[in-house]
Amino acid sequence: MLDEKPARHEVIALPPLKMVLVHAKDKPVNKAEVQSAIKKVSSAPVTREEKVEAQSLIKIIEHLTKGTNDEKPMTTPARPVDVLRLHFADAVQENISLAPYTSARIGGPADIFVMVKSANELMGVMKVIWEQAVPYTILGGGSNVLVSDKGVRGVVVLNRAKEVLFESGAQPTVWCEAGVIFSNLANRCASKGLAGLEWAATVPGTVGGAVYGNAGAFGGDVSQNLIWADVLTKKNGVERYSVEQMRYAYRTSVFKSGNESAIILSAMLRLKNASAEEVSAKIIEFSERRKAAQPPGASMGSMFKNPVGDYAGRLIEAAGLKGTRIGNAEISTLHGNFFINHGETRAEDVHALIRLAQETVAKKFNVNLELEVELIGDWSVER
Repeated sequence: MLDEKPARHEVIALPPLKMVLVHAKDKPVNKAEVQSAIKKVSSAPVTREEKVEAQSLIKIIEHLTKGTNDEKPMTTPARPVDVLRLHFADAVQENISLAPYTSARIGGPADIFVMVKSANELMGVMKVIWEQAVPYTILGGGSNVLVSDKGVRGVVVLNRAKEVLFESGAQPTVWCEAGVIFSNLANRCASKGLAGLEWAATVPGTVGGAVYGNAGAFGGDVSQNLIWADVLTKKNGVERYSVEQMRYAYRTSVFKSGNESAIILSAMLRLKNASAEEVSAKIIEFSERRKAAQPPGASMGSMFKNPVGDYAGRLIEAAGLKGTRIGNAEISTLHGNFFINHGETRAEDVHALIRLAQETVAKKFNVNLELEVELIGDWSVER
């Protein structure tokens, strides 16, 4: 029986169990060795937190050794999900629908789903993912993405890291973790009489997604506010990127363009001193303009980037496609660059509308519409 209140100076025997799982992918593990490790842990003094971890480890070991006998070595490799559970316990789940975590409420399941609540947790999860060589996807607010009906292979990491620190003075700033909802941050700035992010009050998604894709609205964008961003790379660990190193262009960055691979951890943003009333009035103005021009309902945000010198919504409307439906997916009757989920919509129906819009606009106007929304997951065509 595990002791609820051990002496703090005593050392427990969790390492044997951890080593069993970490090395199971490389060599067979004898069941007798596993049972010996479990016995050591079960008889050791542990804290309440350690008891939870020990019980989680035992469940994983029992799963891996199920159906084996004492004479037969265990040859089943440790699954990535089990190694993640070894470190992050109940934060790791399997076969979780991603639809509730996207603004469009569309998408199939993630093979493995992990929610992190701090930049440190995100770094810890990524360390395991990289060690296990598992495919991964980082999800923030779930806007500007279309998740396949077939789901996402590997690990989906939901970033809910939301720490925020304001610095006042003649040149005020705000530092925030990547999981902060950008519109909420803009409103917090307003309440403190800090200007500069009014445009972001109508932008869906998280700071991480905005920094990654150079989000913008009403003449503002991230490139105008960013001082630096801390990013995580597999090769070099945490690196600090200046706004110049981000190589921002219209709705893209060095990371979104695919030239480099990194995960946004946090950002330092430039602000200005103002009155709370002045900033709030500007946010209200932008919000009213947004409501008048863009449709309500579940959508991914702007579907296509605006072509140089034109607007994707205008081209789609001129092509006669507003109001076109496939299944429960519709090109909005209010704004042609918004595709609406009218309920139980399949990602493939939205994808069919995307192809229809691109093909029709290309044929009629010789303009190639480039997606602003990212396609996530398994989009392979079955033959």
